[in-house]
This record gives sequence, structure tokens and C-alpha cells, in this order.
Amino acid sequence: MNNLSSPRAILFDLDGTLLDTARDMGNALNLMLKQHDLPPRHYSEYRPIASHGAKGMLSLGFGERLESLNYDQLRTDFLRYYARQLQQHTCLFDGVALLIAGLEEAGLPWGIVTNKPGHLTIPLLQHFPELSQADVVISGDTLPQRKPHPAQLLLAQKELAVDPGCIWYIGDAERDMQAARAASMVPVLAEYGYICPSEYPHQWDTALRISRPDQLLEYLSS
Repeated sequence: MNNLSSPRAILFDLDGTLLDTARDMGNALNLMLKQHDLPPRHYSEYRPIASHGAKGMLSLGFGERLESLNYDQLRTDFLRYYARQLQQHTCLFDGVALLIAGLEEAGLPWGIVTNKPGHLTIPLLQHFPELSQADVVISGDTLPQRKPHPAQLLLAQKELAVDPGCIWYIGDAERDMQAARAASMVPVLAEYGYICPSEYPHQWDTALRISRPDQLLEYLSS
């Protein structure tokens, strides 16, 4: 366990950590590409990008064309397409339900800190009873700052009233690890999430790595 103390609270990223949202995001992208007479992208292409949200998906789909287009309008269009099919294929990662049940049984406070806008985050959480039990939810537009800035994590920490050094933050992106370190929390990498082949997660500043969600239960106090 790398001499880590057991957590007193746990915070999670959402996409690529608790929820597998890649197919719905990819379908939204492909609907846009069709409107622009561009070829669709395959699941194997957009899954590793999904953690990077609208910007990552649009960059994948439009490539160099993105520089000559109105990005703000494209982002608005993408989010509109995505909102229409928010829950068609999205599901909990295997092991998440078991993990949440374990946290509840242990009486361990937990929450969600995501860069996803609130108008998308809240409907998703309401669709999954396990996630609607979160003690705190901080979305991408709750504050002016977003990860890798630590402000969202620190707001969640304040609401949980737990020392930041006793909080573990689990995410699948480098910005998650950076935000956790900046907030003096323990960064835990979800290796099963959306990580691009071009990234080097072994170089990220992590305290722990997990290959499946329920593996986290092994590190909780008995």
C-alpha cells in the first residue's frame, strides 16, 4: 500500500472513473461529423479521448479543420447532441456498484468532482441510484476554475469537513492527479479508464494505481 494511511473520505472523477460514457459521447461526435460531411470515428478511436470531454472529441473528429471553424459554436452543438442521448449506452464500470456499497457500509464519506457541466452531470447521477448517494457533487461549472486547478477539490473537501491529506481522489487523467496533488490529497489513478496511447501514465505523480474500481476496497480500514 506504499505506506498510505487509510482514507477518511474519497472523491471520484466521473467519466472514465465511475461511468463509462464513451459510446454516448462518440455517437454525439459522429452525428456532428455527419452534418459536416466528415467520416465517423470508431469506438477504438474515441474511447481513449473521452476523458478529455468536448475539446478532445472535437479535436479528434475535426482535426486541423478545427482551427478554421467556430470552436465555441461547435462545442455548443456537441453538448446539445450529447445531452439528447446522455443515457443511451452509458453504464457503471464493472465493480463500481460493489465499491459504492462498500463505502456506504464502511460509513466512508464520498463524492464526485468532475469537469463535466452540471446540466449533464446531475441527470446522469439521477439515472444511477448508486451515484445519487454521493455526499458532495462538484461539476465543471460550479466554480470558475476547473481541474487541474485544485479549487473544485478544495470545495468538496470543505463540504466534507475532512482534512485534505486524508482524502483520496480517484481519476483517469493526468489533470486529476495534478489537481489532487495541488489540493494536498492522495492521487489514485484509475488505469481502467480513458487513457490515450500517446500519454505516459507511468510518469504521472500518483500515490496508487488501481486496475478495477472495487480494488479500492482492499485499502479501506476493516
